This record gives sequence, C-alpha cells and structure tokens, in this order.
Amino acid sequence: MVRSFIEKPNCIILAISPANQDSATSDAIKISREVDPKGERTFGVLTKIDLMDKGTNAVDILEGKSYRLQFPWIGVVNRSQADSLHCHMK
Repeated sequence: MVRSFIEKPNCIILAISPANQDSATSDAIKISREVDPKGERTFGVLTKIDLMDKGTNAVDILEGKSYRLQFPWIGVVNRSQADSLHCHMK
C-alpha cells in the first residue's frame, strides 16, 4: 500500500528508522532506496537515538555516510523519565 503512494514522482518520502536497530535492515530505508535511489525526494528521520547501545553512535547516518540523501537527516532524541522529573523540579 505504501509503495503505491511513494512511487509517484511528486510524492515526498519520509523514511523513519529507529537508531536502536540496524539501519541496513530498516524497511523504510529499503523501500525508499528502491523507489528513490538518489534520495532526491526522501527525508530521513532517525528516532530513538537516546536508546542506542553504549559505544554506538548515529553520526555516520546523520552525516549521510551510510545512506546519502539530498536533504540532511533529522535526529530525534526523546527525554528520559529522569530528564522529565528534573525539568519539573526546577
């Protein structure tokens, strides 16, 4: 169903992938590569950066080294419960 929409040349693709999973196996990235191999109409969003394993980072993806797009990748970091409590205590 998604493919029929994103195959249209006037469609903008929002490829959302969690950072705590291997981006090579991301369905969103895989499908967007198939229909937009040059990344000319794909926006990449990397979520859950805060949940990545220690010692790993998302820099290569965010800088476009792993999967190059015409537009910069967007990284999403959510606040933890501790961060939320700390903000409310101020």
